[in-house]
Amino acid sequence: MKIQNIIKIVSAIIGVLAAFFLLRIIGTGDDDIKMAASMGDFGAVSPLVELARIVLLITIAVTLIFTLLGLFSDPAKLKKAAISVGLFLVVIVISYVLSDGVETPLKDGEVLSASGARWVGTGIRAFYILAAVAIGLMLFSGVTKIIKK
Repeated sequence: MKIQNIIKIVSAIIGVLAAFFLLRIIGTGDDDIKMAASMGDFGAVSPLVELARIVLLITIAVTLIFTLLGLFSDPAKLKKAAISVGLFLVVIVISYVLSDGVETPLKDGEVLSASGARWVGTGIRAFYILAAVAIGLMLFSGVTKIIKK
């Protein structure tokens, strides 16, 4: 059986299940669902939410599988991907080194640890570095196109 046929069958099953759950929710009505939810009963909505989670997990799995198969099928692609991941890790390490951590009280009374604060700073600095690099590359690309004309 071809992969396309399997995908069509799985898609049809998911579509029928989603339509069934949606009709069940519509048939129950907003007021009944709200009343049941206020008492902790989410039985009308839970199956549709679980189906959405399953679809998300299937999508993630299929994407990862085909991405990895594509990478490992071509050594040049694998080398480029490894270089990109390495450069990203360099940006993370630089951001981590530049960040400092101080215990910070939060609004809900909890305390953000020094390590947690350092990782937050790392994420912010990594974002700024990557944004600056992206803007710089767009400007460089635009300038080179103008010069070549």
